[in-house]
Amino acid sequence: MPELVNETGGTVTGPVRLLLVDDQPLLRVGFRLVLEGEENLVVVGEASNGAEAVRQVTALKPHVVLMDVRMPGMDGIEATRLIAAAHPETRVIILTTFDLDEYAFAGLQAGASAFLLKDVAPEELIHAVHVVASGDAVVAPRVTQRLLETYVRGAGRGHGDGQAPPRDPMLEELTPRETEVLLAMAEGLTNGEIALKFFLSEATVKTHVRRILAKLHLRDRVQAVVYAYETGLVVPSNPDY
Repeated sequence: MPELVNETGGTVTGPVRLLLVDDQPLLRVGFRLVLEGEENLVVVGEASNGAEAVRQVTALKPHVVLMDVRMPGMDGIEATRLIAAAHPETRVIILTTFDLDEYAFAGLQAGASAFLLKDVAPEELIHAVHVVASGDAVVAPRVTQRLLETYVRGAGRGHGDGQAPPRDPMLEELTPRETEVLLAMAEGLTNGEIALKFFLSEATVKTHVRRILAKLHLRDRVQAVVYAYETGLVVPSNPDY
């Protein structure tokens, strides 16, 4: 069985356990068919709303949750917030119908590790699940970056009011190299790409990432990217988005 090592030092041993959350049964069936065709993935449960998802995570302990955001009753944002707080070892992938979705942005703020479009290709879905389970990279980094730039600008941070937000004192805890790595993460670079950029080993990059997350009290690298935008460390670059 594979062992996936995440950037906070934990491991996922054996098949990746998945929970499917969507109020449309046909979509859950479609995702199940794709995912259960993979030897090292197993769907351990399904839920049709956020409240049920929270209960299922507590009972079933999945590694990854595929979470719809627009559901009756408790939506996927609140469910993600509750899961991230109570079960930090469980990763959430937000599912959305279009890329510039304020709900997807709210999901990232709430603690989701990534988001995917619902019409994602099967191979991309499978890859995303493994990536999020391992904590190794931001899923669809360019799309994630575009989403962040749009909603950070819309919230009046960075460009929106012409003034950058005050610098977070926690950034002073980072070494110059760690700050460089954080900026590279915000660009959507993988560990391998960061290693090439700074002439480091990939193991050294992983160590830097772990230290960044620990110093900034963040749960994964997607949260680090959101943090970099929200604190003004990264300024939205393209006003035409």
